[in-house]
Amino acid sequence: MKIKKETPEFALINQYFKQLTNPRQDVVLGVGDDAALLQVQEESLLVVSVDTMVSGVHFFEDVSAEALGHKALAVNLSDMAAMGAEPSWATLALTLPEVDEQWVAGFCRGFAELANRFNVSLVGGDTTRGPLSLTVQIHGMVAKDQAMRRDGAQVGDDIYVTGTLGDAAMGLRLLESTQALTAAQQKLVDRLERPHPRVEAGIALRHLAHSAIDLSDGLLADLGHILTQSGVGASLQLEQLPVSAKLRAVMGDDLDWSRLVSAGDDYELCLTLPAAGREAVSAVARQLSLPISRIGSVEAEPGIRCFDKQGAAWHPPQLGFDHFRTS
Repeated sequence: MKIKKETPEFALINQYFKQLTNPRQDVVLGVGDDAALLQVQEESLLVVSVDTMVSGVHFFEDVSAEALGHKALAVNLSDMAAMGAEPSWATLALTLPEVDEQWVAGFCRGFAELANRFNVSLVGGDTTRGPLSLTVQIHGMVAKDQAMRRDGAQVGDDIYVTGTLGDAAMGLRLLESTQALTAAQQKLVDRLERPHPRVEAGIALRHLAHSAIDLSDGLLADLGHILTQSGVGASLQLEQLPVSAKLRAVMGDDLDWSRLVSAGDDYELCLTLPAAGREAVSAVARQLSLPISRIGSVEAEPGIRCFDKQGAAWHPPQLGFDHFRTS
């Protein structure tokens, strides 16, 4: 009896995915079997999230494979950050129009660099033929009394965001213009294609925060989820929104507030914390060399109210990104 040669699918798995990430001691059985066997820490909650990225919807067809590998994992790591969880394991479902080994190698480089930085092991997945799409499921752990949720915001809380807002949206606008990019403009595109998941900030603030969410669909839309689930409202001070120097250089003095509060793909954290925690937040910001800006406060009246530096109310044209909006 002749043993059949390895199929292209399993050859792909063995060559590119089986040893893609660093091993963890809590992985009893990883890539190569029907399912993974994982050892969950005692006294911890298992945190699970999944995201799908589809060509033409979440990324342009000509984006580099390495950047795509980075972002496919980064958006999931951002969910872990929002829960205050330490990421542990990931599974990957990859749908490819055809097997392009150069493309797969580039994708794996981007994925592995980020996975190894955060000690995430790839423990399984699936490959199939079809329109290009990527689905990553990530698992992490957090102590039972430290998970950050969306439903814990309290009246009087300060509202914070990490990093800066609007860079990714401007990066998308620049790509859509098809113009040649300057070095400064390319840095904004990099914020779109290679977001920085704020895992360290989520872990550092999880014992202080009353609620948290990651900013994928825009500040107003995502903060709105916290407020709705917590039964509260908020006021925001537009002048306190953090804006990067590179975005100011591109936009000039005429900042478009609607882009800062409504555009997606920032993958920063939005958190509410008691006012008594301000010094602790400042200490975390210094420790991580990361801006963490206080932008408003939680109020009893439902809804979000935005004010400019003169104290006048400002009304955004839209709240944020919605996959199923028809107009």
